[in-house]
Amino acid sequence: MEGAMQRPPSYRYTECGLDDVVIEGLEVVTDDSGEQVYCIPNLPSLHRAIAQMIINRSSALSGKELRFLRTEMGLTQPELAAILKVSRPTINRWEQGKTEIDGNAQVVIRLMAAERLAVKATSTIEEMTERSVSTAGRDPIRIDGSDPSEYRPIAA
Repeated sequence: MEGAMQRPPSYRYTECGLDDVVIEGLEVVTDDSGEQVYCIPNLPSLHRAIAQMIINRSSALSGKELRFLRTEMGLTQPELAAILKVSRPTINRWEQGKTEIDGNAQVVIRLMAAERLAVKATSTIEEMTERSVSTAGRDPIRIDGSDPSEYRPIAA
């Protein structure tokens, strides 16, 4: 790859399986064929920052967010089902958005993800319980990508 060109305002990062992740300040480079491409190094750090935003989000978990957290924790659907004391089809329905995720399960998932992914949960259990209800209109997950050695969540 050749040298850096510019830092665009934002990049919608759908490759993670979520529709609403926006990375700001990513480097654009020119590849060997002359095309401008985004450079996204250090995916583990990026995914931890995304997980932190999901865990601390002030709305209920979506099915896609559940799947993201589950896979980042390295769990299969049956493993998560066993931890939550629900059936594997229940996890599947939650992840596909066919049914709402149980509020108590959301709190356990958030706390477990914070622990396993070593990210900070900034809410109390009571606050997480209050957030575990569906809300309309959600802000995108915004990540500062200007320093790929340490991606940081951008507060809404």
